[in-house]
Amino acid sequence: MKTIVIGGGPAGMTASYYSALYGNQTILIEKNEKLGKKLYITGKGRCNVTNECDVNEFFTNVISNPRFLTSAIYNFTPQDLMALLQSFGLPLKTERGNRVFPLSDKSSDVIKTLSQMLKSAGVEVKLNETVQNIISEDGKVSKVVTDLGDYDCDKVIVATGGVSYPLTGSTGDGYRFAKILGHKVINPVPALVPFQIKGNYCTELSGLTLKNVTLNVDYNGKRTVSEFGELLFTHQGVSGPIVLTASSKINRLDKSAIKMWIDLKPALDQEKLDLRIIRDFEELKNRGLKNSLFKLLPSSLVPIVISRSGIKESKRNNEITREERRKIVDVIKHFTLDYDGLCPFSQAVITAGGVSVDQVNPKTMESKLVKGLYFAGEVLDVDALTGGFNLQIAFATGVKAGSEV
Repeated sequence: MKTIVIGGGPAGMTASYYSALYGNQTILIEKNEKLGKKLYITGKGRCNVTNECDVNEFFTNVISNPRFLTSAIYNFTPQDLMALLQSFGLPLKTERGNRVFPLSDKSSDVIKTLSQMLKSAGVEVKLNETVQNIISEDGKVSKVVTDLGDYDCDKVIVATGGVSYPLTGSTGDGYRFAKILGHKVINPVPALVPFQIKGNYCTELSGLTLKNVTLNVDYNGKRTVSEFGELLFTHQGVSGPIVLTASSKINRLDKSAIKMWIDLKPALDQEKLDLRIIRDFEELKNRGLKNSLFKLLPSSLVPIVISRSGIKESKRNNEITREERRKIVDVIKHFTLDYDGLCPFSQAVITAGGVSVDQVNPKTMESKLVKGLYFAGEVLDVDALTGGFNLQIAFATGVKAGSEV
């Protein structure tokens, strides 16, 4: 059997390896000058290859279509991936949150290992070659057309990724192939992406990191997201772990119905926070308000909190009324963010949306519409939170697609 794999990312490389391992003549076509271009920048260049959690916990971190992934993840668990990479000489380490990285902290070592796997299995790799079309005859794939020639084949695995980080080659080619062959593509949206926020206060706070805060999101008046952890202000809006997580949970919602705010002191309820401010004011009773909140808040945040409370910053602490103090408490507990939507795909870690899983067999990754056509990785309408889960999905679906003969 002759198999063509389109895309040299984690899903495509894994699919190619297993396809060749099962005795298929396998050709991997990658339009870039090297394999794993997007993989190279993942995890800030460290490459968080998977998450060493048990399978049940894994699925709690999948946002879109976790049931579809049941067969793939049980068939090729995070522990299976770790064992495979280690068998080819890649030392691994597990860090906080069960995140698995190469011991060297170099994503290039992961790519070298995957390349070594391809070579060992006899996969033919074609670089700098762009697939233009997939031809089917009588409901079955028959040919792949590239800018350099045609390839007759019995099987095609589409592992072209999504549209996040387009400079790495993720430009939605797989969606086009899928549509031409009659498949429904769920509208792609950015996932694990920063938020754009209206107003100039984010520019003023750019670079400020807030730890141990809670980001709350209401949709049509109902609490949709509440994430505790670290948040970073940027010149455009907000980013950081809790923002990226929240983005994957609200990226399909109407932004006009979203209300968003930060609880800057979630460990203190309103009464305890009020008592804390009273204590600070008593210690600094002759100071002006703008010089009195530095114990409680980062200095760059103080003038914005005071402005939102509507109190003159020159007012002395011993002149602050109970009502004014309560306004300060309210601003700190409900620091509103004027949500203006998601940042673009160029800033998204992954893409949500893609080839509809309703038209793909979850046990094989084969199309239900075209025989011999398979999909693997981010091109599918599956996505998960940060922590190595998305790469594990790419590897596991790649194994499924490549193993089918």
